[in-house]
Amino acid sequence: MRADDLYATITDQLIADIEAGAGDWRMPWHTLATHAPSSVEGRRYRGVNALWLAMVADARGWSSGVWATYKAWQRHGAQVRRGEHGTSVLLWKTLQGDSNESEDAAVAERSTRPTRRLVARTFTVFAVEQTDAADQASKPTEAPPVEHVTRIAHAEAYFAAIAATVRLGGDRACYRPASDTIELPDPARFDQPEHFWATAAHEHVHWTGHPSRLDRDLTGRFGSDAYAAEELVAELGAAMWSAEARLTTVTRADHAAYLAGWLRILRADPRHLLTIASRAQRALDHLTAVASRHPTVADT
Repeated sequence: MRADDLYATITDQLIADIEAGAGDWRMPWHTLATHAPSSVEGRRYRGVNALWLAMVADARGWSSGVWATYKAWQRHGAQVRRGEHGTSVLLWKTLQGDSNESEDAAVAERSTRPTRRLVARTFTVFAVEQTDAADQASKPTEAPPVEHVTRIAHAEAYFAAIAATVRLGGDRACYRPASDTIELPDPARFDQPEHFWATAAHEHVHWTGHPSRLDRDLTGRFGSDAYAAEELVAELGAAMWSAEARLTTVTRADHAAYLAGWLRILRADPRHLLTIASRAQRALDHLTAVASRHPTVADT
């Protein structure tokens, strides 16, 4: 499958899933919390690949979250069953400037050396449920179960380590760029503790966009829909964080105003999803890098 065709396939399915889940606020990216995908070697899939594989697993009722190429399953002593169809995902390949391969302008990024560029290619993976190892469908490198209270404590330590200015109180969550502050309702106002921390993750993703950090400005790409695009970045970023923290997330009902904008953005160009997902992943990477510099995160 060509990369452009895969962009369209993922985007079309995402649009359909958003429309199907809008009534009860079950957005497609919520599947990341329960179907966080990783390779058979234990490496996490990232960005749009993580979202796509979680969506496929949810649609097919697969719960393991373990994927690999045909040859990788063979290396691990498993065989893909006859007649199974794989799932295409994206691979970023570095090309030299004198290569005859064409550049995918939507996803290529110039490096510090102008003679190199990144180009999207596709490859095929299979879930463990599609192999003869399905009866042992568990992650080989999976860590022992972590108690819920421990995960909540880790979330608290994670955001404390980031040390953004957070003000608790009131009845709304928001990030105020002018003062560079995050406002969150008191945790007691949330139905579940994980929903408070997922909301905190959402606002911290906004926080990463400040000019002193990632300087994320989406107006050039999305014009009048830039605000809705930023909200979608924060939604996906919070879902990615929740998946890593193994906590559930919800889409806030006050995001009803953004639904039309999200759908308009996705319908305008399938490549927009790559931009949104890459910005979300970059924001999460930034938060984790900041948090990892504080010892309390490693100690939890």
